[in-house]
Amino acid sequence: MPSGIQDAVTGKFETPEKFLSELDPQVAGSLVAAAADVVLVVDDEGIIRDLAFGNLELSAYGHKEWLGRPWSQTVTPDSQPKVEAMLSEANASLGVKWRHVNHLTSTGEVLPLSYSVVTVRRPGKTKGSVSCHTMAFGRDLRAQVALQQRLVSAQLSMERDYWRLRHVETRYRLLFQLATEAVLVLDATTEKLEEANPAAFALLGDKPNRPTWTLDESLDDSSKPVIRQLLIQLRANGHCEPATVRLDNGTEDLTLSVALFRQENSAHFMVRLIPTQGTLQSDSGGIKQLKLSAIENAPDALVVTDLFGSVLSANRSFLDLVQMANERLVVGESLEKWLGRTGVDLSVLLSNLRQRGVVRLYATSLRGEYGSTANVEISAVSLTDGDKPCLGFTMRDVGRRIVSDGRTNKELPRSAGQMTELVGRVPLRDIVRETTDLIEQLCIEAALDLTGDNRASAAEMLGLSRQSLYVKLRRFSIGDAVPEE
Repeated sequence: MPSGIQDAVTGKFETPEKFLSELDPQVAGSLVAAAADVVLVVDDEGIIRDLAFGNLELSAYGHKEWLGRPWSQTVTPDSQPKVEAMLSEANASLGVKWRHVNHLTSTGEVLPLSYSVVTVRRPGKTKGSVSCHTMAFGRDLRAQVALQQRLVSAQLSMERDYWRLRHVETRYRLLFQLATEAVLVLDATTEKLEEANPAAFALLGDKPNRPTWTLDESLDDSSKPVIRQLLIQLRANGHCEPATVRLDNGTEDLTLSVALFRQENSAHFMVRLIPTQGTLQSDSGGIKQLKLSAIENAPDALVVTDLFGSVLSANRSFLDLVQMANERLVVGESLEKWLGRTGVDLSVLLSNLRQRGVVRLYATSLRGEYGSTANVEISAVSLTDGDKPCLGFTMRDVGRRIVSDGRTNKELPRSAGQMTELVGRVPLRDIVRETTDLIEQLCIEAALDLTGDNRASAAEMLGLSRQSLYVKLRRFSIGDAVPEE
């Protein structure tokens, strides 16, 4: 191998004296600065005497504070031994090694750099003496460090997902093994058994252990067309209704339900076999289930709350009135959130339920989540028997009902035009006083009608004290103004 090629391999120029011996110091400094992102000039005591940046982005990290300080004091504590080792190796001429060093910056950030040091020797001022300093060449590692952090974050995320899936699988396996219902997992293409729980083997015997077993083999002849039609419907629509089947070795009817799911690009059937008699017993004859279904699909809104008005359950009609997507969004919220008169309606309803146990045809409004308003009549009942006392509310939308209530047909004795004709003949204060008294009287009568003549609730609805309400009742000669005992 020619000597020039051999020197190039070792990282040295063949004839540097021909091209670099007469370089101007400024030109030499520019070449050194361009050779790396950061270049430090360190004296024999380890103090930074000068520096240059080939990457101008790094000059924003407070580099001026490095000048005149020991190099080891400008880095993080874990990088100080690396700096001292590089300076020792450079003085001993042990060769060039790149080391990762983290600098502390004035902004509190950490600047990662990869350094390699070279010792530069030159004749001293005194005859025969030699002075030396160390050139530290640094490369920017921010991109590599950011990539490493992303890799570590991705690895941690994968590990968290892995352990979460392991926990889910463990819970699934435990539930699958402990379930008292017979559960089978079949391949949707071949309909062969892939997995079955102990309850399934107890019901079907040892037949599912055969590699070629299918569900048809364990059903009697009358049930085979049923399961065929069920699977055809499931493949076409993605769901199917449960069916009643019978095993070939038994006389008991079974309720068979099938669900279709996909896993790892393949479809599977999950089959449940439940004794029909046990199903009826668990449903308490099915009557309660029918009642619950009727309540859920009733056109009137139905809400169950605790004794303080927090929602425990609600049907679809109530969700439509308050413009909520599902029941989970309303459970735990106070019913007062949607009632028309905030702070009044719920207090009146709860007060009447505590006193009487029943409220009928309480007129108010419901506010929807997106601004709609519906006029409703509320009937309520207090259910204090049982382990968990609660309140039941039914709400009927009366917005389209033709009003026949005599209370709403009351009109002011004078129209706006008649009131303006009084101007100039009657003082303004008399006109205002007469109108105010009439409106006040109508509001008190309306409050008494809404509360069923419960004056405590009416006073709360009007924002008055009970004593003030009795004063106004005597003033307008409404009912018996004597305070109730």
